[in-house]
Amino acid sequence: MKVDLETLLNWEIPEVRETLEDRDLILYALGVGLGQDPLDPQELRYTWEEGLAMLPSMASVLAHPGLWMADERLGIDWRRLLHGEQGVRIHGSLPTSGSLIGTSRVTDIVDRGADKGLLIYQAREIHDEAGRHLATATITTFARGDGGCGGPRGSTPRPTPTPHALPERAPDRRVAQATPPQLHLIYRLLGDRHPVHVDPAFARSLGFDGPILAGLCSYGIACHALLKTVCPDPGRLVALDARFSAPAYPGEATVTEIWDQGAGIHGFRLRAAERGAVIIDNGRAEVAPG
Repeated sequence: MKVDLETLLNWEIPEVRETLEDRDLILYALGVGLGQDPLDPQELRYTWEEGLAMLPSMASVLAHPGLWMADERLGIDWRRLLHGEQGVRIHGSLPTSGSLIGTSRVTDIVDRGADKGLLIYQAREIHDEAGRHLATATITTFARGDGGCGGPRGSTPRPTPTPHALPERAPDRRVAQATPPQLHLIYRLLGDRHPVHVDPAFARSLGFDGPILAGLCSYGIACHALLKTVCPDPGRLVALDARFSAPAYPGEATVTEIWDQGAGIHGFRLRAAERGAVIIDNGRAEVAPG
């Protein structure tokens, strides 16, 4: 069954209403690897309800609509979906509790051809109950098994957005971070129940060595590295964009490489320390003046 591109473009993604509690913020922080040093006051800011703050990368999962692309009416091979890119732009201070509303839409589709897959671009706007716009999350999903659909949005190739360019020099900072071996089991409690993150046999059937970390878990790890170095005040992180370039495995050490690029812009890359694989590439963080 081929995907009908116009149907996908106009698909009504259900609105999500979510009640946020302090336990949700703490679970998210633990799910991206914080708390390994339970005495670290910088980490306690995100893992203890006293003076609690939200890690800005958590905006990527707030009021999330889940795996809506698995709806059989769309005809997408959801088992072969990959998270290609993630962005978050913060519009106001992120709350630690309260009611949230997430409205999502497909913004564009690029059919790269039968052997190259389909790129599906989405945006999700997150508001509080009073209507205050808190954040906008942008997502690029790579549907590996669904290229060559044709139709008005697939017949003429179009360029995809240009990734953020990183300097061709040594990074200004390197942040080493360990990942606990059970991190994938914690992170999936935030709502990502895809079997590739828990079922060894399923993960191997897709060509992985075992269960992999969710891309958004790696995204949170990189965000934490930025908060530890260039942006100690989470309220100053305005935007965070990243491209997922390789899987990460629970239990492996990571290194976040950070470049200062001026005007509050910091490029970043996340590597698996031992394998050398680039997990996140072309990262861009925007930090407001202090």
